[in-house]
Amino acid sequence: MNGLAPDPGPQRAGPAAGRRAIRVMIVDDSLVARTVLSRIVEAEPDCEIVAKATTGEMAIARLAETPVDVILLDLEMPGMGGIGALPKILEMAEGGQVLVVSSLTAEGAEHTLSALSMGAADTLLKPRAGEFGTDYAQALVAKIRALARRPRAAEEPLRRPPSPATRASRSSPREEPLALAIGASTGGIHALCLLLGALPKSFDLPILVVQHLPESFMETLARQLSGAAGRPAVVAGAGTPIERGRIHVAPGQGHMIVRREGPLLVTGVSHHAVPSGCVPSVDPLFESLADAVGARALGVVLSGMGRDGAIGAARLVQAGGILFAQDAASSAVWGMPRAVAEAGLATAVLPPEQIAARLAAIPSQIRAVSA
Repeated sequence: MNGLAPDPGPQRAGPAAGRRAIRVMIVDDSLVARTVLSRIVEAEPDCEIVAKATTGEMAIARLAETPVDVILLDLEMPGMGGIGALPKILEMAEGGQVLVVSSLTAEGAEHTLSALSMGAADTLLKPRAGEFGTDYAQALVAKIRALARRPRAAEEPLRRPPSPATRASRSSPREEPLALAIGASTGGIHALCLLLGALPKSFDLPILVVQHLPESFMETLARQLSGAAGRPAVVAGAGTPIERGRIHVAPGQGHMIVRREGPLLVTGVSHHAVPSGCVPSVDPLFESLADAVGARALGVVLSGMGRDGAIGAARLVQAGGILFAQDAASSAVWGMPRAVAEAGLATAVLPPEQIAARLAAIPSQIRAVSA
């Protein structure tokens, strides 16, 4: 079967009463790509194409006159190209989300991750001619819908207050933390760069990062995070020593875990199945860090789709660790942080830069309490 969009069966529904369709812009210099992407989007009753552009310059001009929710952006185009136009596109979009749809996402990880670090929310490979099948159409539409669901401040659901375990972890005297673990997915690279860039050099705890990306992207991600944070970053493997002042990035082919080897902490790689189905998953990192250092663990859940990290966050908080979550307003997709916030696991729900400020203050607060 070579259909271009999911079969419109009885479960497909249009926009809910009073809710407008998702407004999509396509920016691609290929007529074939624009045509096929248009057919996929327009086959969905809750989506509409409101603008098309063949260059970054044209996209910027169209955004001045047309509000959009999601922009499908190619990176390799004449003129400014997608990367060159991206900052202005994000400015003009006024909250619209950018989904990079480019052939460069497979071989040009550097370009793709640059776009994601600049504020693009997510990425999807643009298949070669003849490969735009039903599975691809479903994946594309799912990403569009997720990015368009970003809640406005007035629509954000009420968060549960911190659980008793979380309140206890905030108020009890503690030893200084030994490690910071961060989990992120859709929109997470931009949030990671903001958070890491805002951490002062005096914050020298080892930082462990799980970002949902394929294995081929991880070395490039480590370089990007190193540049944003001004500290070295490595892709962790089996037996990698966990060192202060260094960022340790999960490999793409397995879950990063933490274990003790005598007085040292080292990373491991696990391949067990997890409820979220993500590889790498945030849950094993949080769970293993809680088991290894107990109350001396710090955790952060940043922008991402789904609930990965919620199970591990519960273990980390139960062990006495402190957890922060990104707020809805600054998240591209408030799924993962929402799960821990609504479970009452987060000490605070804040934008990335404010999370960095709270993290930086923890060691001095603990010393003051212990004095």
